[in-house]
Order: sequence, then structure tokens, then C-alpha cells
Amino acid sequence: MTSFPVPTMPAPPVAVVGLGQLGGSLAAALVATGREVRGWDVDPAARDAAAARGVTIAQELTGVVVLAVPLPAMTGALDGLSIDPDATVTDLGSVKREIVATLGAAFGGRFVGGHPMCGTERSGHTAVDPALFTGARWALCLEAETELSRWLRVAEVALAVGAEVVPVTAVEHDDAVAAISHAPHLLAAALAAAAADAGPLALALAAGSFRGGTRVIGSDPAFVTAMVEGNAVPTAEALARIEAQLDRPWPDLVAAGHAVVTRTTGRRDVRVPLERAALLAVGRAGGAVSRRLAAFVEGWVPDVPDVPDR
Repeated sequence: MTSFPVPTMPAPPVAVVGLGQLGGSLAAALVATGREVRGWDVDPAARDAAAARGVTIAQELTGVVVLAVPLPAMTGALDGLSIDPDATVTDLGSVKREIVATLGAAFGGRFVGGHPMCGTERSGHTAVDPALFTGARWALCLEAETELSRWLRVAEVALAVGAEVVPVTAVEHDDAVAAISHAPHLLAAALAAAAADAGPLALALAAGSFRGGTRVIGSDPAFVTAMVEGNAVPTAEALARIEAQLDRPWPDLVAAGHAVVTRTTGRRDVRVPLERAALLAVGRAGGAVSRRLAAFVEGWVPDVPDVPDR
């Protein structure tokens, strides 16, 4: 493959609003790469913890501004802060339709919706981990009105901390995460509640499968509620598909599920032009962008997988 140079424009500073697990981890990871990072949080303890990691605490924001606050606080996250009128704005929220519509109306094409697929059931600045994004997929919304240069700047931030970028639209994102994140949170809640109904003996015998199946519902209930209610229709549709699967004969269901989680697929490297349709095609194929070049991005798409019986 012919080699192309990496971009030579200086990387802009990053400003992170919300210095809990996701925002604090992103700020710390970027500091470790040598990026200029500012941060702000309404919690003085979170500000102090970020400052100790090398983040400059400030209310004047420029470059790429990252909103890393809970969904209900997203639209007011910049109140009282000074933001450069040319700043690129992105977020880390787990639901995208409403956020992209609302913040897109406020910031136009310089808003880029994002969602890194990482994090744990822990929260707050005590859960910060600079390695949190390493190897993670980072969904990045590329809408018709998104300025591609802004999208690429946010993609560079994600790549800088070790993530791979999945180009999506807000609608595609919300439909996908309903199936692999939002419905599982509700299933984890149902499994835990049903086990409690079975009595103390059941809970006393609970081991690895129960812990694995219920781990995510250890998250802050307010966070989970905002997430599933903010994506209610796709999540209900995902639950309906799960109910349909449970109606199958159990041997068939077990075999089909086993085939999905144990399948092996290869990867095919791709070089993609900096064009919306081509970038979205990578995400729709189940692939991701792993490197920014001057006139292209490099990434991969899966080889055609074996399709399990349905």
C-alpha cells in the first residue's frame, strides 16, 4: 500500500466539561499524549483531581470542546462558561438522536455527536482511568449537516487515546446501542430482581454467570433510567426481539446464541476517502477507522461472517 503522510496541522487544544469517569479519563489520557487540555466540573473535588493529573482548570474553552456530563445536564453544560465561537463541540452521551438535534440546532455543523463504548458501572472522578479508551469503539455521528473537518478533528481526539472510530448517524447509533447496551441494562435489572424473588438461597448460590449477567445494573440508577428512557422506542423494539428469541425452542435458541458469541471473523484493511458516504459505509459494515492520513483514513471492515441459523 502506498504510504501517505499524516496531517501536519497542529492539533487543537481540548476542553473537557465534566471530569467524572469518562471526561476525567479522556482528559488524563490526552494529557499523557502531550495535548493541551483544559477542564471544568461543577464539583470542586473533580476539578482538584483533574488538576493533579495535569489538566488546566478553566472556564474559557477553545479547540475541541467535549461535553462529558449526564444526559439530563447536556443542554445546559456550557451555561456560565466562555466558549470560542469557532470551537468544535462534541459529547460523550449514550443517546444521540435528541442530543444531535438539540445541540446541532445550537452549534450547527460544528457539533459532532459522539459516544465512546467503554466505561464501567463505577462513576465519578474516583473511577478515572487514562487507559479506559484503549481498544474501545467510539461512535461518531456524521450527519448531512456535519462539517467533515470538524468530524475529523473529533476523530483525531478519539484515535489519540487509543480508540477506533465508528462513523454512524444518530439514528443508526441509537438503534444499534438499544440492542447491545440499553436492553442489556434492563435485562440485568430484571435478572437481579427475579433472582431476589427466588429467595435468599438463590442469591447465596449466585456465582459467575449471575455476576456477569447483572454487572451493568450496578451503575447509578439515575444514569440507567435517563439512558433507556431517552432511547425508549429502539429499546422497546430490542426487547421485543429478545422476547421473540425466548419463544424459540430452547435448544435452537442456545445453539443460535452460542454461534453468535463464538464466531470468528477476519479483518480486511481499507483506505477510505474523506467523504461522508464512504465513511458511513465502514460503520455500516461493522468496521472502524483506526488512523487518520492526509487525504484518507485507514481502517478495517470484517470479512463476511458466518450467519447463524435464525
